[in-house]
Amino acid sequence: MKNICVYCGSNTGRRSEYLQAAEALAEQLVARDIGLVYGGASIGIMGALADAVLAGGGRVTGVIPEALAVREVPHRGVTEMCVVSSMHERKALMESRSDGFIALPGGLGTLEELFEILTWSQLGFHRKPCGLLDVAGYYRHLAAFLDHCVAEQLLQPEYRAMLLEADDPARLLALMENYQAPAMDQRLTRDEL
Repeated sequence: MKNICVYCGSNTGRRSEYLQAAEALAEQLVARDIGLVYGGASIGIMGALADAVLAGGGRVTGVIPEALAVREVPHRGVTEMCVVSSMHERKALMESRSDGFIALPGGLGTLEELFEILTWSQLGFHRKPCGLLDVAGYYRHLAAFLDHCVAEQLLQPEYRAMLLEADDPARLLALMENYQAPAMDQRLTRDEL
């Protein structure tokens, strides 16, 4: 993996563990020579993550829509900043530039981006690993809900298994490096949609 996209909050949250996890993930990315692709902000968990990767000598690509460039305070020190016209363009560019995806704690935007990229994988648009870094149990209830979806037979177990989970950045990256996507015959291709 050359680049990993990380979805996370533009707020810092109430627990110091969230920022500590961002710094720990940054350390692992730099140690593995994996570049960061993220939402481009200089604030919140996003900003802390970018700062930590840059402080370690790593590469950071920010992708931010014009409309958010004013509200989210774009990071001025990243290796590359891509300003795009829409959220759709942002998400497509982040996907094309990344070899995998991780969600740190975040709010609605983080969840929306995570589930969209998982859906793209389910549909066969990509075969890249997707992971949750479950910091201080932040995603425990989300994982339980996905298990409930499987139990209710509204989510197939192989699609549930596409979301890798760990509470340690090194463990999550190891899972992602060894990820095997479900066989293509189980998923739709772009041509079939």
